[in-house]
This record gives sequence, structure tokens and C-alpha cells, in this order.
Amino acid sequence: MIKAPLTVAIAVAATMSSPAQAQQAEPPVDGGPRPVASGKPLAGTADSTYRINAGDELEVYVWGEERLQRKVKVLPDGTIAFPLVGQIKVQGYLPSEVEALITNGLSAQYVGAVPQVTVSVVVPSGMQFSVMGRVKSPGTFTPGRYVNVLEALSMAGGPAEFANLDNVLIIRKSGAQISALSVRLAPLFKLGSDAKDVAGGNILQIETGDTVIVR
Repeated sequence: MIKAPLTVAIAVAATMSSPAQAQQAEPPVDGGPRPVASGKPLAGTADSTYRINAGDELEVYVWGEERLQRKVKVLPDGTIAFPLVGQIKVQGYLPSEVEALITNGLSAQYVGAVPQVTVSVVVPSGMQFSVMGRVKSPGTFTPGRYVNVLEALSMAGGPAEFANLDNVLIIRKSGAQISALSVRLAPLFKLGSDAKDVAGGNILQIETGDTVIVR
């Protein structure tokens, strides 16, 4: 049982980088080939596992080429238009994979190696999730930034009376597969909670399409 308001919020940030394959490619299915990027994404950042959605704002930076440095919005059909490359399908890809697509698309324009391409998700507007069950304001949310499950509950008004926070479920879709992840948040709402309780709470990052269920 819980009556306490939500008092803890942990922000999740975003950044990324890497480059090499081309245009109008369809998002790879599980187990299929993916664009090969020669750079490395920043370990531990939200961007390193975030897959791009329609509505997201991307920043594309081609080193040493000011004319190719710009912010672009992913169109409803999941594509972006980029100079010298054309229309590129980016929805469902990691930022590092989009770097590879742009690098490959630019390769015909250079005698030598293509300058390093960096793609970052600066505004993940396409990210959407739902919170339902025993919360004060259930619904679907588009935060425009990365959030974790604790922040998701806060956006839904916090837990309602008698909510069971010992087993909050996150229903996650990955292609045709659906998985259930369990999060234990009850210790964070007790008096005297500390950093150890936060570490043991399994505060997962929310992914687009997630449904958080509080029972």
C-alpha cells in the first residue's frame, strides 16, 4: 500500500557517434544484416540503444563540411532528406547505423575517405509510452526526452492509493515479441530510503512503445 507522493526523479540524458551503407534501406529485421559503422557509440548513453522514431529531431554533423551540418526532423514515413544522399529510411535504426547509411551515401562524392559522420538524437519527440493501472492520471505520454520508469510514473501523477509498487510491470514490444520486465519501486517510497534502495530498484529506462502497469 502506498499514499506517498512521488519524490524521486532520475534524469536520463542522450548522446552518440559513429560511421558506412545507403539510401532507402528498410530497417533490418532481427537476425538480418545491418549497416556497418566504423566508429563507436558512447557507452552507457541513452542514444547507444535508442532506435529512431518518426517525429524525432536528429543532428547530423559531417566533420569539416559546414554545408552538411544540420538538424533534420524524421518525417511521418520514417525518412529524412540529406544533401548529396537523398531520402534515407531511418526509422527503426540506431543513430550509429544512420551514420553508416549517410557515410555510404556520401562515398561517391569523395576521392578518398568520407569525413567522419556523427548522428545524434537531440529531441526524441517520436518516443511514446503509456502508463495504466493504479496511477492518478493514466494515459499515453510523449515526453520529448529520455525518461526512466520513475519519471514515467511521475508524468502519470504518481501512484494511486493502494498501488503495489513491489512489482511494477513494463510491457515491451520488440518486433513481434512481447516481454514483461519487473521493477521494484516500493523501497523508494518508504521513510529513510537511500542510495542503496535506488540501486536495488531496477529503475529501467523507458523505450518507445512501452506500457507501464501499476497494480
